[in-house]
Amino acid sequence: MNNRATHIYLEMTPNPNTMKFVANYLLIPEGVSYSFANPEKAESSPMAKLIFGEYAWVQEVFFSSNYITLSKTSETDWNEVQMDARNFIAQALTQGTEIIIEGAEPIEQKPTQPLSEEDEHSVAKIKGILDEYIRPAVEMDGGAISFHSFDKGVVKVLLQGSCSGCPSSTVTLKAGIEALLKRAMPEVEAVEAIDV
Repeated sequence: MNNRATHIYLEMTPNPNTMKFVANYLLIPEGVSYSFANPEKAESSPMAKLIFGEYAWVQEVFFSSNYITLSKTSETDWNEVQMDARNFIAQALTQGTEIIIEGAEPIEQKPTQPLSEEDEHSVAKIKGILDEYIRPAVEMDGGAISFHSFDKGVVKVLLQGSCSGCPSSTVTLKAGIEALLKRAMPEVEAVEAIDV
């Protein structure tokens, strides 16, 4: 039993098919996130398995710090399901349902090739900019951004949670992230999102 009063409040995101279910305490350590696109991939998350088992309309379950982002089918109306989902999540957390099994690793994309010393310096700077300026804004919208690779002037990032499939993510990627990185680092020519 959790023995902790769990309160969940709802936040809309820029993606109309996702909603944040925000808890009044940390669910997982800050700076870490987990994304599950279906029940088969949720073996390391009892909470995600429970949510998928309860709701056929859930297409993705995403965890970060103190919130859970659910992605729904386009046919589902949030007004019809949000309160039931909120109560279900609050009850599951109060009952002590584990978010992630201890020892489970978050999905991280690794560069596919070794980096030169110059590229290593660039990658460290890119990661620093993402962590300081981009990640907090993306997390406020119920998503996450992770560095994937840097090759021939192209930065590739992984977008998760509400950012995945969001109609405005292309604008955010090009007008926000790409513009910021280009201003800070002349060696950056473009920023692209990749799929998991």
